[in-house]
Parts: sequence; structure tokens; C-alpha cells
Amino acid sequence: MGTNVIASSSNLSQRVKAVDEPQQVISEEPLSPDYEVWINGVKAIVYIARVQDAPWEKTKTKLDFGGNYSFMSFDIKGSVEVKIHSFKKSLINSILRPEQVKVKGLLKSENEITFKIDKPTKLSIEPDGKNSPLLIFANPVNDYVLDKSDKNVIYFGPGIHKPDSAIVRVGNNQTLYLAEGAIVKAGVLLSGNNAKICGRGILDGNEFVWGKKSRNMVEITGNNVIVKDIIIRGGATWTMPIRYCHHVIIDNVKILGGRAQNDDGINPCNAQDVLIKNCFIRTDDDCIALKGTQDQPNPGNVERITVENSILWCDRARVFLLGHESRAVYMRDIIFRNIDIVHFCMTAFLLEPGEDMQMENILFENFRINGEGQKELIRLKPTINQYMHKKVPGHINNVTFRNIMVTGKTGDYTIQLAGADEEHIVSGVSMSKISISGNKIDKGSPNIKIGNWVNNFSIK
Repeated sequence: MGTNVIASSSNLSQRVKAVDEPQQVISEEPLSPDYEVWINGVKAIVYIARVQDAPWEKTKTKLDFGGNYSFMSFDIKGSVEVKIHSFKKSLINSILRPEQVKVKGLLKSENEITFKIDKPTKLSIEPDGKNSPLLIFANPVNDYVLDKSDKNVIYFGPGIHKPDSAIVRVGNNQTLYLAEGAIVKAGVLLSGNNAKICGRGILDGNEFVWGKKSRNMVEITGNNVIVKDIIIRGGATWTMPIRYCHHVIIDNVKILGGRAQNDDGINPCNAQDVLIKNCFIRTDDDCIALKGTQDQPNPGNVERITVENSILWCDRARVFLLGHESRAVYMRDIIFRNIDIVHFCMTAFLLEPGEDMQMENILFENFRINGEGQKELIRLKPTINQYMHKKVPGHINNVTFRNIMVTGKTGDYTIQLAGADEEHIVSGVSMSKISISGNKIDKGSPNIKIGNWVNNFSIK
């Protein structure tokens, strides 16, 4: 955001949106007090995302999310040099996460970092862990051809926008386009079929107050829709519920939360054929939560959901929550693969179906997790909770965890499996290549806790 570089080291004549453009954004939008960033020598706009707004201050919650954080975004084509400067922070011990992302020519000094990247990349630059990091989003080149005269295009240009009733409605065959430099202070209701949200702008929820008519930042109820490339900041309730619809693609969306509880990242609810890819999600509440919330005699299943090639960060709750609301016959055919969890708090993988829902055919594959000494890593346990209408547990069958690596601080990282009773069991769970703190996990590992009513569990 702020530096739209269609960039390569040999072509600096392409359009660059620098710090002095647009002035309305600069005058009304607070910028980062911690970092300055240059892309190929052009100074970029660096924004702020808030955490722990009242009444969720760390003095009350006894939780510390590390304070407000900074972010910036640009388009990349070819090799670019990134230079970061801070007058306030020592940068010499900064860690770049995800750690497996290899930048070129990395140089660190007390107040400056430089490196090169040559492809779309998402990075958290962390001088001191979770304490006020800098997020850098290098996007693929924008391939959308904008026609502002098209009656089906809803366009927001550079500057601050406050739509009436703080809502934008997107109907059939419409495209909502947030231009580079646009900050739109509203939620979006995407109810149309064959509709799209795209652009490099910010959808901003910082003015929404938790519990007081706060909006979902993007509520999707239409079929055959795409949400692509935008930045979503500061939600005060579920950020992106996908409700009772099918064929939805979420691509390269950056969700920057943490200021209010209940700000789940993306929630497919009784939805089918959903693809979430190339995203960055930071939330206070669950990053990805699959739910059955449909109250009718024949609720739609939650099925054929894929989440891949993404970076997730959860400050308080779970990274993946499947089933706390379970009003569906099936939650099945779910794939999570090639995911980096850079920070988490509670159980990272929580599968707790109820209401007699069948949860089956779930794959977690190729995960890299930065551990910080957490007590629990995985829990599979049919349950009953306060969110369920039918007060009976659910069922778990055929779940695979493959190639899961936890590094960082040592901790318990318990893997717990337990059925609820003879009818509501956990069956057919397979684990392979699970590594925690450099140790391969097997049936004899102290991390494994197997309770009653668990059938056909294997680990190798």
C-alpha cells in the first residue's frame, strides 16, 4: 500500500506512488512511527494496524499482543531492493518470518535492514518478536483492467472514503475496485453471483466498535465470487464470513486484525467449494474457522474447502477451528496445505464437532510452525458447547496430519485424541512426519495423549 511499483531493478520509470501522493491519505491517516521503507530507492507509505483496543487492553485481559504494528505493500516484477530504517528500534537482531523465505543479500545494522526479493513475498520483520513488527507484502502485478465507465464497476479512488451506513453492497456481476491509496471505512455485503472485489486499497474497520453494530468487513452470500489482493484492517467482529454459498475464491488477501475479540479471519459457514490461497491473516480470534450455522431442516454441508500457501498469525484463539458451530450433516473433504504459522496462542488445530455432525476426510499437510512453548498443538474431540443447539457430540473420521514441523521454544505441544462416547468416536486418524523441537513424534512420545473411544490411530 502506498508504493505501487511494477518493479524491476532495470525499470524505475513505471508508476510509483510515493509518500507525497495522495495527500488526503497522508493528512488523515496516521502513518508508522517506527519504520521507513524504500523500494528501489523510492520512499513508501507505511501504515499502522492497531491491536487491543478498549475494552481489550492488555492491562485488563492480561494478554500482550506486542502493541500496534506497521505494514506496507507494493507490486513486484523482477528483482527489487527493500531498505528498512528505524530511528526507534534496533534492527540488528531482527528475524524475518516465515524463516524459510530466503531473501538475497540480507544486511542488518543497528538502524537499517536491506535485502532483495524477486517474486511475490509476504514477510514479517520482527526486531523483537511480536513487539511492533513490520509486515511487507510484495504482490504479483495487478492484472485487472479497470474500466471506470463500466456500470458494473463500483470504484473507490485514492483517498479516504466513508460510504453511507458504512456499507458497500455488491450485486450480481458487479466488481468492487479499491484503487491503490484508497481507504474505505465500511463493510462490504457481497450478495451477488459472479461478483468480484479487487484492487490494492484498504478496507478499514477501525471505526467499528465491538458489540455496537459492527460490520463484517466482507460478508459473502453470493456464488461464483472472487475476493483478491485487497488489505482488510481492523475488523470488530468476524472479518469474512462465507455464508451458505458455493464456488468462492479468496486470493492474496491480507487481513490485519487483533484490535477486537471475535475478529475471526475467514469463516466458511455451510459453504462449498471454497479456495483460500496466498493470504496473510492476523487475528485476535480464530484465523480460519469452519462452521455450520444454518438453522433449517436441511442445512448445507461444509465441504470441499481448501486453504493453501498462506501465512497465519493468531494472537489469542486457535489458528484452525472446525466445528464449534456444527449445524450441518457433514463437514468434509477439507484440505489445509503449505501453511506457515508464525505465531499462535491456544491449540493450533482444534477439531470439536457436535450436533451429530459428521466431520471427515480432513488433510493437514506441509506445515511450518513457530512454537512459543504452547501446552497443546492438536486436539480432536467430539464435544458439546454453548454454541450448539442440539446438545450431542459429533463424529470424527479419516483425518490426516502429514509433514508438520514445530520449531522455536520447547513446550508440551500435546496431541490429544478422545471420543465422547461409544457412538461419537474418533476414527481413522493418521499422522506421519511430525517433528517438534527437532524430535520425531511417535506413539511413545510424551506429546501423544490418546483417550477413550479412539479407533484406528496410526503414527509413523
